[in-house]
Amino acid sequence: MTKEISSLLAALTVVGFAGCKSTPNAEAPAPAVSTSISNEFQCLAPANTRHAPIIVKRASGPLGTIERIDPAIDSLLPKDAVIEKLAEGFDWSEGPVWMPGKYLLFSDVPLNTVFRWDERKGVSIYIQASGYNGEMPRGGEPGSNGLTRDKEGRLILCQHGNRRLARLEKNGTLTQLAEFYRTRRFNSPNDAVVKSNGDVYFTDPPYGLPGNVDDPTKEIPFQGVYRVSAKSGEVTLLTSEMSRPNGLAFSPDESVLYVANSDPKYAVWTAFPVNQDGTLGFGNVLLDVTAMAKERKGLPDGLKVDRQGNLWATGPGGVLVISREGKHLGTLATGEATANCAWGDDGSTLYITADMYLCRVRTAVKGAGMQ
Repeated sequence: MTKEISSLLAALTVVGFAGCKSTPNAEAPAPAVSTSISNEFQCLAPANTRHAPIIVKRASGPLGTIERIDPAIDSLLPKDAVIEKLAEGFDWSEGPVWMPGKYLLFSDVPLNTVFRWDERKGVSIYIQASGYNGEMPRGGEPGSNGLTRDKEGRLILCQHGNRRLARLEKNGTLTQLAEFYRTRRFNSPNDAVVKSNGDVYFTDPPYGLPGNVDDPTKEIPFQGVYRVSAKSGEVTLLTSEMSRPNGLAFSPDESVLYVANSDPKYAVWTAFPVNQDGTLGFGNVLLDVTAMAKERKGLPDGLKVDRQGNLWATGPGGVLVISREGKHLGTLATGEATANCAWGDDGSTLYITADMYLCRVRTAVKGAGMQ
C-alpha cells in the first residue's frame, strides 16, 4: 500500500546506516539494530532516505469504533472490545509480525525503518535501512513493507527500495531470497506469507518505485504474485492478472490463498484455490468494496485469517471482518487509512497498523497458525 508524502521528500536527514549494496545470491551485513527506548523520542531516517524526523510517542485510549453489521461478529469480538492505541507518530506504519521472543515488529515504509514494540518497553528502533541500503539518497517509500517469519522464526522482509525479498539471519546478516523473475528485477515486493512447507508467497505491486507504475526503471510489465520454493529457491509466477496485488493470507487448511487488490478502480479480495503443487487455480472475487472505497479511507491491503476461516482484512474504513463465504460481518473502524494487521500474544490479540498509529484489539477467536 502507498501513502503520499510529497511535502516531506526534500527534508534532510542526518543519521547514517549500515549495510552494503545488494548483489545477487550474496549475504549482506544487516542494518544496525538499536534498542534505545523512551516514552517519546525523535527518530531520524537513515542518511540515504530523504525524510523529515518523526516524533514517536507511547499512546493510550481508544481509536475509532467497532461496527457490528452481522450478529455472527459477536462470537468473534467481545461486546466490550475496543481498538486500543499503543503508539503514535509514524508516517506510514505497515507489516506487523509477532516474533517468538514475545514482541511485535512493524515497518515505517517512508522512514526506511523497522520498529519493535513490547508491552514493557514500548516502541524502539529495531532496524534502519530496512528496505533500501543503496548509496543514492531517495524519497518515496523505500523501506521494508510487509514482514513475516519463517518456520525457524527468522524475519522475512519485503524490501521496497532494494526490490527484493530478504531474510534476517540469527547471526545478523541478510540473505537474499529473491530479487529477479527470470532476468528482470521485481517492482517492489509488498507483502509475504509462508506456507507450512516453507515456501514463501509474495506480491509485487509498483508502490516502492519512485515513479510508481510509470517508473522508467520498472522491468516487469505486470504486477505479479509469486512463490519462492523453500527447497530450490526457484521463483514461480502464480498470477499476473491482478492490477495491484497487495496483502495475502492462506485459509487455515492452506487450500485457498486470499489476495487483496488495492486498486481504487477494482478494490477486491480474490480467493485462489491452491493446487497440489502449490500453484494457484482460477481466482474468484470474495468481496468487492470498490464503491465503499469511494466513501471511506483505505483500500484492500494486509490481511490475516482466524482459526474459523474468517478474514481480518484492512480496507476501506479500517479492518473488515469477512466470513469465508465473503459476507461482511463488521469493521474495526479506525477512522484512518489502515495498512495491515497481525495476530499476537496468545493468538487472540490483533495488532493493527493504521497510518500514524500502532493499535490492537482483543478478540474472542485465535489467529490461524497461532499456538
